[in-house]
Amino acid sequence: MARPSGELRAPYPLPAEPAGPTGPAGSAAPPVDGRVLRRLMACIGPAQLGIALVWGAVPGTLLALQIQRTVGEDAKVGTLAVVTTVGALVAMVAQPVAGALSDRTRSRFGRRGPWIVAGVAIGGLALIGMAFARSIPAMVALWCLVQIGYNFAAGPLSAVMPDRVPPEKRGLFSTVTGLGSLCGSLLGQTLAAAFEDRITTAYVALALLATALAVILVTLNPERPNRNALQEPFQIREFLGGLLPSPRTHPDFFWVFISRLCTNLAYFLVFGYKLYILQDYIGLHDEAIDRVPVLALTAVAGLVPAAVITGPLSDRLGRRKVFVVASASLIGCAMLLPFAVPTMTGMTAMAFLVGIGFGCFQGVDTALISQVLPSERSFARDLGVVNVAATLPQVLAPAVAGAVVLWLGGYRTLFPLALAFALLGAVAVLRVKSVR
Repeated sequence: MARPSGELRAPYPLPAEPAGPTGPAGSAAPPVDGRVLRRLMACIGPAQLGIALVWGAVPGTLLALQIQRTVGEDAKVGTLAVVTTVGALVAMVAQPVAGALSDRTRSRFGRRGPWIVAGVAIGGLALIGMAFARSIPAMVALWCLVQIGYNFAAGPLSAVMPDRVPPEKRGLFSTVTGLGSLCGSLLGQTLAAAFEDRITTAYVALALLATALAVILVTLNPERPNRNALQEPFQIREFLGGLLPSPRTHPDFFWVFISRLCTNLAYFLVFGYKLYILQDYIGLHDEAIDRVPVLALTAVAGLVPAAVITGPLSDRLGRRKVFVVASASLIGCAMLLPFAVPTMTGMTAMAFLVGIGFGCFQGVDTALISQVLPSERSFARDLGVVNVAATLPQVLAPAVAGAVVLWLGGYRTLFPLALAFALLGAVAVLRVKSVR
């Protein structure tokens, strides 16, 4: 049947929205040329990695070092908590708003590409500015701009999978994007540690790399122009209502949001504060910065094989939830190792097991989410909302950890708290009904 002349024409046919109000909009299978899909997968993993390098390197290490050298030892914990909390609030709003704007964008370059490129450019400039910040107010302002820029890129970037990839390939695709995201986060820690005395160079390198990888993705995988596509009237109530997942209207979407939020918070509650944990809880002091890459590489050793195996396996079995439950539970249990064995050995063993758990989680969770999206008309907005559950913990965890360390029992309390959040993540995904 011929399309109406004004209908949006994507480079890949969009899946049809189901008739029922709670059915997953991402459940239809758009036909995709194999070569086009392979090229897309080859580019989107590095693009995810470029942004994740920023989240891995900056809040937990570069920003922590910058603050420590600015305010001194006594005020470092509280100051880092304040800076990251403000950034977290900005991130919580930026990505879903960016996704909603992307869904409504009409341009010669399509809906997603312009926002991806503009976002990494703005975030990169702010990141370079942070390299020269010498006061806490300047760091706060620039960190907020970094959050706005990279979250404005991440929201539309996350919509690529439901836009273009059929459900039976999403486990593999989720593996690629998950590896890019987690490897970027972990390698960012390694990069930050290697450049501890050259923070300016690290900031500039991160900005240029993230920008280059995003531009490569958009250039090699262009969208068709959609300037003449019909646009539905803007309704402020619908827009604002979509910025928070509704347990009543779209319960499955709500529960995967909660699962992702809790699991990521469990992970970053410890790993986001790893430098100070190594310094003060493990007792390594000045040697701590040299051990950060050890933990990162150990986690990667567990993460990569777990993600490579579980994503395609979930496609083959047609099951997602069992992998998410198992991975969240493993992450939580592994957090108890440094609680019981407060040594570098305990931290290293934890890093390896958490790497396995998070590799499994990232290999499957994104595919699960893509199958419970409320509507094809708002893929980027809805994914921006659910991606807040992944990006927010990365910047919020140091703030939460700071409060725990200062007022609720010190570093030792972080590990059982991380276990509790991980188990909540496992329980939440069991409430999903539309996906096995």
